[in-house]
Amino acid sequence: MCWSFGSIFFTISSRRIGYNVVNRVRLVLALLLLMFAHFIMYGRFIPANTTSYHWFWFGLSGIIGFAIGDTLLFRAFVLLGARLSMLLMSLVPVFGTIIAWLFLHEILGVTEIVAIIITIAGISWVILERKNEEYKKGHYFNGIMCGIGGALGQALGLILSKKGLGNDFSALSANIIRVFAATSILWIIAVLRGQIPQTFKKLQDTKATITLSGGALLGPFLGVWFSLVAIQYTFVGIASTLMALPPIFLIPLSHWVFKEKISLGAILGTIVAVIGVALIFLV
Repeated sequence: MCWSFGSIFFTISSRRIGYNVVNRVRLVLALLLLMFAHFIMYGRFIPANTTSYHWFWFGLSGIIGFAIGDTLLFRAFVLLGARLSMLLMSLVPVFGTIIAWLFLHEILGVTEIVAIIITIAGISWVILERKNEEYKKGHYFNGIMCGIGGALGQALGLILSKKGLGNDFSALSANIIRVFAATSILWIIAVLRGQIPQTFKKLQDTKATITLSGGALLGPFLGVWFSLVAIQYTFVGIASTLMALPPIFLIPLSHWVFKEKISLGAILGTIVAVIGVALIFLV
């Protein structure tokens, strides 16, 4: 639910002030929120007892997942909208399964292969059904590519986080490291490109700033924190299936907020994709 509403907020703000500005500012806000929560729970703003091992895996996870993956996702928000962009995020467990098979030597059985095919078929059903002016101009295709890239970045980030979460390391502490690493990279790039004055100027847009703040609260703060707790304390299959539900939640939300006309085919294709995700982990 956090990611569903957060994606709505980020779509609105990204279309008003630009996805790059939204991504780097929301990470600063998320980092402050995370540090405050860490202080409330552990009495420290910054995680203690962290090693170079934690910094490496969580830092790399943050750079790939937040700095690269989410930048692509936010561009997809601008080009496609929240509903289709989050549907493409259903590819995260597909990519995660394939990466684990290729590099972690996990077994990829017949059931997983069938589930991956079902997921891709459901997503393709929705994507290929939509034909409009954006599609003709190439914006639609660019949005699809950004969405796929965002899903790949998040899949890699999740696997790297899982690597660092061994020995009962705090999920909240892990997320602080991830967000700090991503924030540092994005703001260094902004400084080198001379984009700092432009960033603060765009924040004068009140509606964009409010929706950006709401998205930061729900997305990289609550949403990601809850997701890390989920994969740490329950079966990955259950957590991943529940975290694949935003495309379902976004069907009524997108109709209500963006006045999207959603066809029966789009609804059925989305359901098929989510069923495919569930099969990857639960069967």
